[in-house]
Amino acid sequence: MKKNDLIQFLKFALVGVSNTVVSEAVYAILVYWKIHYLAASLIGFLLSVLNAYFWSSRYVFTEQPHEEKRVWWKVLIKTYAAYLWGYLASAALLVFWIDLIKVSRFMEHLGTRLVNAGYERLDAVFLGNLLAAALNLVITVPMNFVTNKYWAYRQKSNPKRSSDRFRRG
Repeated sequence: MKKNDLIQFLKFALVGVSNTVVSEAVYAILVYWKIHYLAASLIGFLLSVLNAYFWSSRYVFTEQPHEEKRVWWKVLIKTYAAYLWGYLASAALLVFWIDLIKVSRFMEHLGTRLVNAGYERLDAVFLGNLLAAALNLVITVPMNFVTNKYWAYRQKSNPKRSSDRFRRG
């Protein structure tokens, strides 16, 4: 990995932290209010991708002057499409963690203590849902970076601009 790619990945990770905060906060709030975990995940996804588009286009995958200009709405659609496959993987993994593995059973002790302390909604099911969403990040963050870098935000070479650059040289 080249130094520029590493810096870009670190910027993507920083933006990803904000995406995660948006997505997980929306997810946690909706699950707390007993919205089904898949519906909560979808709403969190939609809002976090809008956040990702805003910050990635301004901070991570900036336009290069010698490349073709991007069309903002095409990049937005491609950003949603790029994150969609990560979302679908995440939704499938949520079903795996929550319904098949039943991660909430690992949270029963903590959930019981919180419920007994008066935090009725912070039960093992709620905590298991949060744990499942956190586990998914290990898989979906690298997937999203590669898809965004090499597809959604890719700029095509502009032969006219490239040749102008060499003439000025």
